Amino acid sequence: MEIRAVFHKKLKEIQDSILEMGQMVTEAITRSVEALKNRDTAAARQIIADDQKVNHKRFEIEEKCIELIATQQPAASDLRTIITVLNIIIELERIGDYAVGLARIVLLIADEPLLKPLIDIPRMAEKTIDMLHRSLDAFIKRDAEAAWKIAAEDDEVDHLYDQVFRELLTYMIEDPRTISRATRLMWAAHNLERSADRVTNICERVVFTVTGKMEEIGASKY
Repeated sequence: MEIRAVFHKKLKEIQDSILEMGQMVTEAITRSVEALKNRDTAAARQIIADDQKVNHKRFEIEEKCIELIATQQPAASDLRTIITVLNIIIELERIGDYAVGLARIVLLIADEPLLKPLIDIPRMAEKTIDMLHRSLDAFIKRDAEAAWKIAAEDDEVDHLYDQVFRELLTYMIEDPRTISRATRLMWAAHNLERSADRVTNICERVVFTVTGKMEEIGASKY
């Protein structure tokens, strides 16, 4: 098999691994929000334990990238792709860490009743997961325009976070006894808001892969 064919075969394997890692992370977010809804401490502990699998997947992909650079002498555009892969898996690992953070909040809350029904926090999770899936698809397809648009949607997550923050702040002002419970839900919402920010970082790397330009992107373009 000629060198270029070998390179593209190995790169395809790496990209498939990224999609696997992305799926692991989105499942962690979904499970952590469900655990929060149900105050399911057993599920929370399992999410924390499973994070090792996400970390292992990151190291596995890193090793494949290093091997590819060492053995295949990638051209400039290929090297950009590999650099992007290395950055994407860091962002995915961080998103996994935020899911773990949500699980730890569940352990803090334990059997304590939630201060309010969860409405906007699950919406934040759904939007973040949708953006993450589409950002990885944009990477696979090398679709810079899609990446720009996905990054702009981070404003929707920010808006939901602001709603959660204002509502919980009202609870705290009206009854200081709710401060502890309100603060924990704020932490949960903040973890999801930061997860969406990490998706924006992935989108920036997609644009870099396609154009060779590293730009900060967001809602101003669309």
